[in-house]
Amino acid sequence: MRVIVAAGGTGGHIYPALAIINRIQEQDKNSEVLYIGTTNRMEKDIVPAKGIRFVGIEIQGLNRKNPLANVKVLKKFFQAIEKSKQIIKEFQPDIVIGVGGYITAPVLYAAHKLHVKTMIHEQNSIPGLSNKFLARFVDRICVSLPGSVQYFPKDKTIYTGNPRSEEILQIKKTSKTKLGFSSSKKLVLVVMGSLGSTTMTKKLKEAILSFQSKDYQVLVITGKAYYDDYKEIDLPSNVKLLPYTEELIQIMKDTDIMVSRAGASTISEITGIGLPSILVPSPYVTHNHQYLNAKELEDAGACWILEEKDFSGDALCSKIDKIFSDKKQYLAMKKASEAFGIKDSLTKIYQEIKKLVGE
Repeated sequence: MRVIVAAGGTGGHIYPALAIINRIQEQDKNSEVLYIGTTNRMEKDIVPAKGIRFVGIEIQGLNRKNPLANVKVLKKFFQAIEKSKQIIKEFQPDIVIGVGGYITAPVLYAAHKLHVKTMIHEQNSIPGLSNKFLARFVDRICVSLPGSVQYFPKDKTIYTGNPRSEEILQIKKTSKTKLGFSSSKKLVLVVMGSLGSTTMTKKLKEAILSFQSKDYQVLVITGKAYYDDYKEIDLPSNVKLLPYTEELIQIMKDTDIMVSRAGASTISEITGIGLPSILVPSPYVTHNHQYLNAKELEDAGACWILEEKDFSGDALCSKIDKIFSDKKQYLAMKKASEAFGIKDSLTKIYQEIKKLVGE
């Protein structure tokens, strides 16, 4: 099977795309995969490092603040369609799969025009602009959250879950002791997105001292760009910082509570492991979709939401203390989180790929 995968921009798109690629290569040893991404985002470094053939196309998202700037954006979009057609004709794929980010729109549209089978995967509760545009053209639409189904044509939409939720089941945990923590104390993991966050860095710097007297341990993953911002802080003995880690899932598997943004991939990882969580949705994303992602979990009893505008050390510690002090509450959240996770998401997605290619 010959497959083109298009995805880019953030880890929330890239890592689910890599999970799908891994499953294809596991099931079909003769498969050939080409990854199409942008020329200036994370995927240009991450994907080639995995040994996957990569092609970058220059494109950018719409400028919502300055509509006049979109003349240049649209020019690049149409150029990207032509470039995509050229790549598709040369590679001759059996299927083209889009896994999020504005790079998917020109690639999947080009594939449709060339009569190649197409599939998209929507991670968030409300579809992004690219997937809204592509919905009428693609052959199959997979979604991470049940609430997303309503936004797409029912006859070609399937609720599969996020591919990361199945992939992480095979990953072994990293012990707290490897990180310099005590194995006998609970661990709270704080991560504000794959790139970190300017606003949350300021709030976390102020919040860290609130952990001083707590009997649990805290690991804050700052994001590479923000690690130096914490240098002037006299860290409490129960708090450690990391700029970035490739072993996030391994650490999550020996974590007791997760504090994070509410991106779709993060939620799939949290529920795939079955972690109670305190989610701080980013208010800066389109359609406030992170809040809606988190609301689905909170309504199921799997997490508590702490909005960024209300975030402080006291507010965060209050929620952590309430969860840890009530064993019944903790176990209920853990059970709800586990129930929300889909354990065979990749299997479902791969089955849909095979169906399409067979057609």
